Amino acid sequence: MTQTTIKKAVELVGIGLHKGSPVRLRLEPLEANSGIIFYRKDAGVSIPLKPENVVDTKMATVIGREGYFISTIEHLLSAVYAYGIDNLRVIVDADEVPVMDGSSASFCILLDEAGTQKLDAPKKIIRVKKEVSVKEGDKYVKLMPSRDLKYDFTIKFKHPVIDKQSFVLNFNKVNYKKEISRARTFGFLHEMQYLQSKGLALGASLDNAIGLDDKKVMNPEGLRYTDEFVRHKILDAIGDMSLLGLNFIGSYEAFAGSHDLNHKLTLALLKDPENFEVVELSGEQEKEMAKAYA
Repeated sequence: MTQTTIKKAVELVGIGLHKGSPVRLRLEPLEANSGIIFYRKDAGVSIPLKPENVVDTKMATVIGREGYFISTIEHLLSAVYAYGIDNLRVIVDADEVPVMDGSSASFCILLDEAGTQKLDAPKKIIRVKKEVSVKEGDKYVKLMPSRDLKYDFTIKFKHPVIDKQSFVLNFNKVNYKKEISRARTFGFLHEMQYLQSKGLALGASLDNAIGLDDKKVMNPEGLRYTDEFVRHKILDAIGDMSLLGLNFIGSYEAFAGSHDLNHKLTLALLKDPENFEVVELSGEQEKEMAKAYA
């Protein structure tokens, strides 16, 4: 199985979640062994997708370099990871990726338009060899050895619409597009009002997020899935784990996980060489991974 990139450059324009201004996003092919590289066109700065380039995880996953940053990268990366794309240049003309409808569906459509092409280099993956976990109180995220890739997530909120939700994704591209990609980010009205009073989340609206007051969903169209909230958490986790730099084989599990815990999990895994190995795909494992991204 070989590495991949996209067949042609594609682009779109959307609103930035935090500043509420239009952002142009362009995806371009890259040669083998390049990885995923973000580029701030307005600043002329490239930011490779690496755990050490993460500069903030409070409200989104943010990468930065030389004093410049790009925010809210996780939804795009979630789609890129689901499509098994190894090498890609992501160009933005602002400090954030456009939020689109709050899910990764628009990015899946963009990647379908771009197509994928094989490159003349073997695909490398990370195989999890030992259980690695990060805990904060009753919250935790962990990776475990497994022959398959699975995401098992549970959330619990003191809200009548959410309460406790769990979902298990047996990862492949088809399941991702059907079960995860359309799940939108969500926020509470009182939090949104506070953030906007501080000049943040200026682009947030019911067009790009699920809004919740004290009792109900505020969006007139309702939910796309009855458990859309936990499905979006899996969408985020897939994007956050792409910071490893390679696709991985293993089982991910979380209770009340977050961008911050996911980032700490990538660091914890990579800290000890005994936790993982980088392998070139071949044989039966190659066939299974090829099916995952078909």
